[in-house]
Amino acid sequence: MAEAHQAVAFQFTVTPDGIDLQLSREVLKHIYLSGVTSWKKRAIRFKNGVLTGVYPASPSSWLIVVIAIMSTMYARIDPSRGMIDRIKTSLPVSEFMTVQTQMVLSAILFATGLWLSFIFLLRYILKALLSYHSWIFESHGKMSFSTKIWLSLVKLLSGRRPLLYSFQASLPRLPVPSIDDTIRRYLESVRPLLDDEQYKQMETVANDFKKDPAPKFQKHLKLKSWWATNYVSDWWEEYIYLRGRDPIMVNSNFYTMDLLYVIPTHRQAARTGNVVHAMLQYRRKLERGELTPLRALGIVPMCSFQYERMFNTTRIPGIETDFVQHLKDRKHLVVYHRGRFFKVWLYYGGRHLWPSELELQTPQQQLNLIDIQKFPKYVGAGGGFGPVADDGYGVSYIIVGENLITFHISSKFSSPETDSFRFGQNIRQAMLDIRALFNLKEKKM
Repeated sequence: MAEAHQAVAFQFTVTPDGIDLQLSREVLKHIYLSGVTSWKKRAIRFKNGVLTGVYPASPSSWLIVVIAIMSTMYARIDPSRGMIDRIKTSLPVSEFMTVQTQMVLSAILFATGLWLSFIFLLRYILKALLSYHSWIFESHGKMSFSTKIWLSLVKLLSGRRPLLYSFQASLPRLPVPSIDDTIRRYLESVRPLLDDEQYKQMETVANDFKKDPAPKFQKHLKLKSWWATNYVSDWWEEYIYLRGRDPIMVNSNFYTMDLLYVIPTHRQAARTGNVVHAMLQYRRKLERGELTPLRALGIVPMCSFQYERMFNTTRIPGIETDFVQHLKDRKHLVVYHRGRFFKVWLYYGGRHLWPSELELQTPQQQLNLIDIQKFPKYVGAGGGFGPVADDGYGVSYIIVGENLITFHISSKFSSPETDSFRFGQNIRQAMLDIRALFNLKEKKM
């Protein structure tokens, strides 16, 4: 419906007396609220980006470090071992930069550098701790003493109230296994599938692979692992996921259900409205990075990279390989109903639509979804605009050939004063009256 808003927000008419300009206050109000919402979202994203960037520290810890350094200076103690004086000598002297100002600014710069060094040190220690993987292979319910000590250290260095992407900079790189370990694990995996003779042949092939091409491949993998945090993910996505030709609907797509054993209402539109509204609330937290990161055992953080493409993402099909298209911000969802796709608007005045408002937008209640066989005269080509005002109409038309013109009319069920069918009948009668006038003129001539 944004197209309809844009179409009627500004109207002007050129007359002999000048230009008559008309502005829609309601549309301008919606544009203003949408802009405010957009800037709020940017501000929150920036704030959360700063919190994520300095994690496991916090902006308040920077202030504590600055106050501590300034306090030591006033106590005639130099914790920088001369570094503050060196910074001071490198600063220019001017009427705006007094000696006292130089001293304060030098202390702040030193405190900031010390604070950033502390952050990088904590991240490096946390990354080293997360490289420990023995806890994965321990029996469920049994934990060794070393694993308990390790979990305590990870919990201590993980900070408080992490955001979704707080641990991304602290996660270790995916290690490249040795050639011997790779071949050993491969032979163990195929041993139950082969008889003795086939297994001996496989051992021979594996040893030949170990001598010639394996060292070259190993160098390439190590080179890639130095500049990519995960040397497998892009290849996996390309060759396993996007080049897979199996049906996506039953093999890859995820789905959601509101309730399994309780049916609050039999109105599918109402249940869909509640599900969509809940998903919008979840997407808002996801886009702002406010979700709690997934952690094994409640402590060990997992990678959150794939969360970014949970929404606003689609898979575009190709002949040999597909590709993923991710959009930054979308304000509608697509509904597939009876062989047709519909664009359902999700925002009004810069806010999410409530479940009851979403329910009124369901395709089952739109005029252009009436059964073709039952009401063929109500169905035509093209698409239409939605109403701008709550008590108004959205009207568009398309000329098909020389003998047909099709009108699309929409209105809101919430308004008792509007009726799309009645308005359509009035347009039809007006067109018939115009045709009758032309026929009358032809008879007179």
